[in-house]
Amino acid sequence: MSLVHVTDLTVEFGDLRAVDGLSFTLAPGAALALVGESGSGKSTVASALLGLHRGTGARVSGSVGVAGVDVQQASDDELRRLRGAKAAMVFQDPLSSLDPYYAIGDQIAEVYRVHTRVSRRTARARAVEVLDRVGIPDAVRRSRSRPHEFSGGMRQRALIAMALACEPELLIADEPTTALDVTVQAQILDLLHTLRQETGMGLLLVTHDVGVAAESVDDVLVMRHGRTVEHGPVGTVLGAPAQAYTRELLAAVPRVDAPRVTSGGSGAGVSGGSAVGASGGSGGGASGGSGASGGSGGGAFGGSGEGAAEAAPEVVLEPAPEVVLEAVGLRREFGRGKRAFAAVDGVSLTVRRGETLGVVGESGSGKTTLGRMLVGLLEPTAGQVRHDGHARVGVNPAVQMVFQDPVSSLNPRRSVGESIADPIRARGERDEQRIRGRVRELLERVGLEGAHYDRYPHEFSGGQRQRVGIARALAADPRVIVCDEPVSALDVTTQAQVVALLGELQRELGLALVFVAHDLAVVRQVSDRVAVMRRGRIVEEGPADEVYDSPRDAYTKQLLTAVPALDPEIAARRRAERGAVAVS
Repeated sequence: MSLVHVTDLTVEFGDLRAVDGLSFTLAPGAALALVGESGSGKSTVASALLGLHRGTGARVSGSVGVAGVDVQQASDDELRRLRGAKAAMVFQDPLSSLDPYYAIGDQIAEVYRVHTRVSRRTARARAVEVLDRVGIPDAVRRSRSRPHEFSGGMRQRALIAMALACEPELLIADEPTTALDVTVQAQILDLLHTLRQETGMGLLLVTHDVGVAAESVDDVLVMRHGRTVEHGPVGTVLGAPAQAYTRELLAAVPRVDAPRVTSGGSGAGVSGGSAVGASGGSGGGASGGSGASGGSGGGAFGGSGEGAAEAAPEVVLEPAPEVVLEAVGLRREFGRGKRAFAAVDGVSLTVRRGETLGVVGESGSGKTTLGRMLVGLLEPTAGQVRHDGHARVGVNPAVQMVFQDPVSSLNPRRSVGESIADPIRARGERDEQRIRGRVRELLERVGLEGAHYDRYPHEFSGGQRQRVGIARALAADPRVIVCDEPVSALDVTTQAQVVALLGELQRELGLALVFVAHDLAVVRQVSDRVAVMRRGRIVEEGPADEVYDSPRDAYTKQLLTAVPALDPEIAARRRAERGAVAVS
């Protein structure tokens, strides 16, 4: 008998058909991943399994059976008994799923009491037991902590503990690792694998990350526009996909084991190629045009014979691109007295024109604090930030930032055009017609429409909002853009589009990028050099391919071991290897 049996499921919201005739089964103890882009209908299916669309106005048709319960025909009381006792759900954002006012242990105990009718003392003991089971250290003490006192990974563990309290037959995990860094993500995926082995529960994993699916499940169902594109064993679907869309999805996944592809010489950044040279000319360098070799008929093949004879050594001797941003001994402390701690401790680095410096590390390693100091949003406790060789305090329009969450960085009460216009006005422009024209140009440059000026943030998708954030950064005509986790919340295809956009802009404008991210695969694909941060310090730095292919520091090795692999066999081997790398 199937644990989950879905036949011809259709879910409609007004005129939108989010799920269209979907069918699948899940056996007891098995694991299935629903994979697809944002908007493909994955989370809508997960909610339908627990009857969460009831009372929302959504129209649901078809048959949904979970743990012997006909979800469509079940009464409200039957659904309440199903949720938590037989099937439990772990959501993407644990903060929105946990009550900020109550201790973690009390919340888990309450769930257990609702379904088992036991005493408070027994429920409390059960809460401590499951917290310990999911790897929360000192579970008795930490059970009295509130959600804000837990890290992101620990909050996700707490949510899994709550789901496990009643020993459900099915665990539905909806993007459970999206906001987590690679090491914590690996820990959560390993935990789910171990719990499946120990309890025999079934797992339905909803994810846009194909690598996460390869790490965690037996079968994969690829969705697009609410329909099944491909369904089969994870090794077959990911190793030899039959459908073009699945192949496109896999092609968009950045690979940590593949060197980045550039169009030319060293120090070129995502922009690639040294032909642009110091002049910034699009036709410059050895091939001709108005590049570094100069002359109206310039380049190696232009002008007189004497000019041609002198052209070759000029390309060879071309100096390295200038340093446009430099950090010298940066330190940033938070708190006072005995509670003070250094989020960034003695960091020095340089960024050259046209190159990309990747900064990687776990949550809490100091990446974002460093990025904010480079932009001038935070003042260093010690050390200097230098722009074009000069020490600078405060915000410099030449260094802009693209934030992780475009929703929180855009004013919901103002049109996106007005938000983009702010840096233009800050530079003294008062002609509204010229401002609007410039904003329209920027919107079109990042792949949106000039007519989107008067739209509001909520009218855009996640990827489109990130494009708005990039347009706003470009409005100040910067030399450097610091990107703080710019693609962490996006699905792989949208992620690839945003990364390609940044590369295109870098080629056109000669921008330097500081790419701060916990996704090591993305960082490898975009970076010339990589700095690895741990506990506020840089533990390793060098050319991207050297750091990735021959890491020297044990912590870097641990990060690379934690990156999800698309090959299930490699994923299983890495799971076995984790923990073997000792980090002091």
